[in-house]
Amino acid sequence: MKNTLPRQEAPGLIVNTTNGMQWKLREQKPENFIMVIFYRGLHCPVCKKYLEELNTKIGKFRDKGVSIICVSGDSKERAEKTVQDWDVDDLTIGYDLVSEDARKWDLYISEGVKPEEPEVFFEPGLFLIKTDFTLYAASIQSMPFARPKFDELLKAIDFVLEKDYPARGEA
Repeated sequence: MKNTLPRQEAPGLIVNTTNGMQWKLREQKPENFIMVIFYRGLHCPVCKKYLEELNTKIGKFRDKGVSIICVSGDSKERAEKTVQDWDVDDLTIGYDLVSEDARKWDLYISEGVKPEEPEVFFEPGLFLIKTDFTLYAASIQSMPFARPKFDELLKAIDFVLEKDYPARGEA
């Protein structure tokens, strides 16, 4: 059974961030949505490209009332290296996601097969959560590929807000 169903309360999430703060989902107060992006970690070049692209569009999401956090299972040191080595200065980067929490979000879990990969890491997921903390939309991948495009997501958010479009996939 899935843990993440639209129109149902999203799983809890509390993570430490590279800016020294603890981020708690239930304390967020965006105008329209909270976007939670789970990424594989420092070892993933696809994640690097994806988050760097998001970094260039963060202002557009903020203008639409969307707050964003990007989370991995990386250690604090690896997350800090991500911030240092990647162009993600405007993103909030959370770290130390544990398998138990990843499972609550229905993320796929992989075992490292290359020396640069952690023993265990989580495959990507993107979640839009409404201000009442119910899940609006989810995109969960079992591989680093085929992630939602940010420009399409920005257009979709405009449509959703303009038409008061309901969450789908609830059954």
